Amino acid sequence: MTDLLTLDHVVAGYGDSIVLDGVSLSIAEGDSLALLGRNGVGKTTLLLTIMGIARLHRGEIAWRGANLSGMASYRRARAGIGWVPQERFVFPSLTIDEHLSVIARPGPWTADKIYRYFPRLHDRRHHFGNQLSGGEQQMLAIARALMVNPTLLLLDEPMEGLAPIIVQDLMHAIDELRRETGLAIIIVEQHARLALRMTRHAIILDRGLVVHRSTSDDLLRDDATLVRTLAVS
Repeated sequence: MTDLLTLDHVVAGYGDSIVLDGVSLSIAEGDSLALLGRNGVGKTTLLLTIMGIARLHRGEIAWRGANLSGMASYRRARAGIGWVPQERFVFPSLTIDEHLSVIARPGPWTADKIYRYFPRLHDRRHHFGNQLSGGEQQMLAIARALMVNPTLLLLDEPMEGLAPIIVQDLMHAIDELRRETGLAIIIVEQHARLALRMTRHAIILDRGLVVHRSTSDDLLRDDATLVRTLAVS
């Protein structure tokens, strides 16, 4: 598989503050990566750095071999990087249909295809953003990112605050996306075992550094590392 995204010794943060201190990673086309770590270790900052929102101090970020440094966030999205922020940013006065139509770009992802993956959204497609549950808003945030027709999808804490039944629905949808569409995925998630079940590879961050790399299956079986690095029992 060809690498889509490569980070080479990335040092990044906010203003003069350093949060990531030499992070290197890569993800190939159609691959999936769980980005794990305790609160405050730099997981969200890494996604924001990829999107050009956090400040890149040193190192290089390459997309399909081309340096992304200095590229505006909207151009990164147009290049094929989709982002689902932790805050969701659902507009209260737009319907689900409107959320999808206003951001749509040409490509295989259409509203009809979205609704096949998220039938719950289809049932409520004429409802406004402020009429949706937390789970429905999360589904909509993912659906909206897909309407940009990305090659890589960045998911920041998609399961946060959701009821268990909604978590299962989302896990199923994300797993289908990964298996059936060839979409590459990087997922930041506090629920480590959930993220590992949805991905092929895993990285653990601590204090802005990568402290563990493995396949997701290997890490799922490595209770000692999960307890030591993530306090997962």
